[in-house]
This record gives sequence, C-alpha cells and structure tokens, in this order.
Amino acid sequence: MDLTLKIWRQADRKAKGRFEIYSIKNISPDSSFLEMLDVLNEQLVRDNAEPVAFDHDCREGICGMCSLFINGRAHGPDESITTCQLHMRKFRDGDTIVIEPWRACGFPVIKDLIVDRNAFDKILQAGGFISVNTNSVQDGNAIIIPKEKSDEAMDAAACIGCGACVATCKNSSAMLFVASKVSQLALLPQGKPEAVRRAKAMVAKMDELGFGGCTNTGACEVECPKNISLAHIARLNREFLLANLKP
Repeated sequence: MDLTLKIWRQADRKAKGRFEIYSIKNISPDSSFLEMLDVLNEQLVRDNAEPVAFDHDCREGICGMCSLFINGRAHGPDESITTCQLHMRKFRDGDTIVIEPWRACGFPVIKDLIVDRNAFDKILQAGGFISVNTNSVQDGNAIIIPKEKSDEAMDAAACIGCGACVATCKNSSAMLFVASKVSQLALLPQGKPEAVRRAKAMVAKMDELGFGGCTNTGACEVECPKNISLAHIARLNREFLLANLKP
C-alpha cells in the first residue's frame, strides 16, 4: 500500500503546531497502524529528519497509551479497538490519513502526537480507591457478592483510561471515565466506606482540570474501545446526588 500521511507536528506544549505531509510506500495491509508509524520514523531517521513522537507501550490494547485521532475518529476506523489494534487493511491503497493527538484542555500536547494524560491520574487520586485492608488470599472470598453485581463491576473496571471518551465528546467531558471508576467501586461492598465522598471528590477534580460537562450525546460510548456503557454515568449521577444529600 502507498499512503499519504497528514500528521500533526508540535515541538512542545507552548509551540504552535502544524500539519506536515509524508508519503510512505509498500506498507503491508497486515501491519498494525503503529508498525506503519515505525516504518515512517525509520524513513525519517534515514533522511536525517525528526521522527514523529507518538505514545505506545503494550501494543496489546491494554495500556491505553496509543491514543490517536485518525481520520476524525478516536483510535481510527474500526470498532472496540485501540490504535495499536488497528490494522492497515482498514485503509485503501492511495488513501490520505489524517493523524492528530487528542484535543482537550485536560490533555495538553507534550510533543507531536503525545498528550499529557496525568489528569486522569489526578482524578483517581481524588477518590478512585478503597481503604479496606486485605491480608491473605481467603480475604477475597470473605464477603459474598452477587454475580450480576461483580460482572457489572468488572465491566466498569475494563476502562483503560485511554481518553477516547474525552477526545470524542464535543464538550471534552471525562464523565464516562469517572463513571466507570466510581461505578466499579460503588457496586462492591468494599467501596462503601468512601462512597459518600468519592463521587463528589472525583467530579470536583474533573471540573477543576478543565474537562467539560456531559450532555448525553452518547459519542463516548460509541468510541470507547472497551464498550463502557452510558449506564455507568447514570450511576455516577446517583452517587453524586446521594453524596450531596449526606453530611
């Protein structure tokens, strides 16, 4: 496959960014999107040019670091995948591919396609934890939890914090991320001790960091690589309301 790449280049968060156009040839349809970027960077290095900075780690759809906006979609033109799971067979020979970083106040650009997603860590530090002490293995079975509750909590815990929900939302809202982290703990008895403060603290931190509000367009759920449901946002709203009714 021969492709034209239109890639966002930005030296640092203070610099003015711009799109640059690159041509790349003989890309296998079976290669991954990140492997294609690796080939581009090898080509740039051979030409004594600055390689494109992009984030990656596991390349197995687990870590969420490979977050790119590709042809107007978070993680590109496929369903329920991260960028590292996107393959070049989803494109056609001769295509022009536009590649951008996440666009959100809460995710400032570090360089090129890399954004600072530490805001998610700060939201978790505000309340996404439990204080219960655990000891040996049998403690995991000391409290009986209904299977439907544990399954729903595990579905919420599948969130990898990639930020696709924020990048896709017209308001740059982080509600789906916050909701998944609140929901996975709200469904379990181990999460009850901090329940009164958790939702309030995490929503307050989300607002403080510049993320927008949720208007229930549903775009976040559509583009989430782990199919996190909007129903978790409803639970977050209930937890937040109850927290504000309690002293």
